[in-house]
Amino acid sequence: MFDWQDLHYFSVLARTGSLSAAARELGVDHATVGRRVASLEQSLSLRLVDRLPRRSPLTAEGSAIAELAEEMARLSQAIDRRARGLTNAATATVRISAPPAVAARLIAPHVVEFHREHPDITLALAGASHNAALDRSEADVAVRMTRPTEQDLLIRRIGAIHFALYATREQAALPPETLAFIAYDSTLDHLTQQVWLRAILAGRPIIFQASDLFGQQEAARAGLGAAALPCFMGDNDPMLVKLDVQEPPPVRDIWLTAYPDVSRSLAMRTVMTFLADIIGRECPIRAP
Repeated sequence: MFDWQDLHYFSVLARTGSLSAAARELGVDHATVGRRVASLEQSLSLRLVDRLPRRSPLTAEGSAIAELAEEMARLSQAIDRRARGLTNAATATVRISAPPAVAARLIAPHVVEFHREHPDITLALAGASHNAALDRSEADVAVRMTRPTEQDLLIRRIGAIHFALYATREQAALPPETLAFIAYDSTLDHLTQQVWLRAILAGRPIIFQASDLFGQQEAARAGLGAAALPCFMGDNDPMLVKLDVQEPPPVRDIWLTAYPDVSRSLAMRTVMTFLADIIGRECPIRAP
């Protein structure tokens, strides 16, 4: 009989495509992944992967086993979610995934309030630019800025992020035609706020690009130019002022999502109510 842990390591390798990527996800070194996969191959008397310098493609036999392993992984994760939903333990840890700015500026400042009211629930907050894979148990509940498309998830719209153009008072006093801009890099041109920003440039330059909102805000605070920021960041920054723009600024909905099995637990329901309340208060769906 093969080792179930060996199969788990192989399943992650099959999905990620390389020893190094699998090792990062599993939190081990790549030699451990290689050793586990070799052990599974020995147990099954099959060669599952071709070991190339930069990747580990599956053999035909490996692809067949990987399909079954993926099914087993889904069942394992479903069992874990069901167990978390059934537990009524006095203490619990709930893992939350949210966009970095939402995590740092909307959720984290209110954690102290939550802890006072629910000291037995520990929040594990991850600010991530990618959507956490709830089906792989990367998080228990996720806050997202795009409507989730995965099947079987509970989905609730809990707020709306309103954007505006911000700069220092000195920059705001300059003639509009001399204004320079701060933006995301071109790989994020598809984002709603980036599309809007490019639409109002009118030939004016983007002189600095940053991959996250924190970098853009700091550059704007330094007087480099104007940046499109969420109002919950710009309005609360005493060094920035909102600029008048003819083109209406964008609005992005905020979604709360989790699996029904997980959300049955009292701790999860408590956390989801907390997230919906604080985000709905700070970023109401209808602008005040």
